[in-house]
Amino acid sequence: MGKSATAATLALAAARTGRSVLLVEVAGRSATAPMFGAEPPGYEEREVYDDADGGSVRCRSITPDDALVEWLSTHGFRRIVRRMARSGLLEVIATATPGVKDLLVLGRIKALEADDDADLIIVDAPAAGHALGFLRAPVGVRDTARTGVLNRQAREVLEMLGDPGRCRVMLVSIPEETPVNELVETSFAVEDEIGLALGPVVINGIVPPLEGLDEPLPSGPPPGVSDVELTEMGAAARLRRERVALQGEQLDRLAERLPLQQLRLPQVFGTTLGPDELRTLSDALLEGVGSLEAWA
Repeated sequence: MGKSATAATLALAAARTGRSVLLVEVAGRSATAPMFGAEPPGYEEREVYDDADGGSVRCRSITPDDALVEWLSTHGFRRIVRRMARSGLLEVIATATPGVKDLLVLGRIKALEADDDADLIIVDAPAAGHALGFLRAPVGVRDTARTGVLNRQAREVLEMLGDPGRCRVMLVSIPEETPVNELVETSFAVEDEIGLALGPVVINGIVPPLEGLDEPLPSGPPPGVSDVELTEMGAAARLRRERVALQGEQLDRLAERLPLQQLRLPQVFGTTLGPDELRTLSDALLEGVGSLEAWA
């Protein structure tokens, strides 16, 4: 529900406060860089934003195959890794143990954290359906590979994920019934089953109320307005009121079911999300963060 846009918004907001941000995409597509007006990155980092106050945003994409190649290269297989890729052996290695592909990506993120080259690393993680499996992967590998390199890697990743000072999960949704239900279910799975700390939830697509929508329409159309246009304006006003009321109900329901602070981002009307829209969203996010209580 707009998770990539939210990740980009969070990255820009942090950079505007002077932080160095590394924005990592793991879903196999580069969706965030174009929002900054930049070309999609590959496995190598690409700077997509540089702030006058010293902050910056760098983007990179991590795929399991790239992570596996790098891992093998640093563990004594540099000379034969290309031959392994051509022969299909890399795929065999990556799928030999369930969860290894996701562990490789998480392990690479852990290595980036250890490099200490950014104040903040933001991961545009998979959508809810795959996200839970993605985050559960280290547990599965640890329990399957009882000893050895994979076991050690899984334990180190779990140590990172389980430390609230190093990792927080921010869930993203929209103010509608089914997405709110999914957010609540996912939050309990992330915190209670997997053991990760949650940050504030982000609610996208908030439609602000407009003044005057409750006023009755004139009995007849004013000059320059046809009967059809007057009827359409009345329908639009009614739809806007209903939308605002519905989202208010869902936000209240979310607050009752999930005791987490909320960050709310406005609806951006348009077909694309570019630098101007991203800055508008980051303005709203910074304002929301400023009103939050300190994170527990």
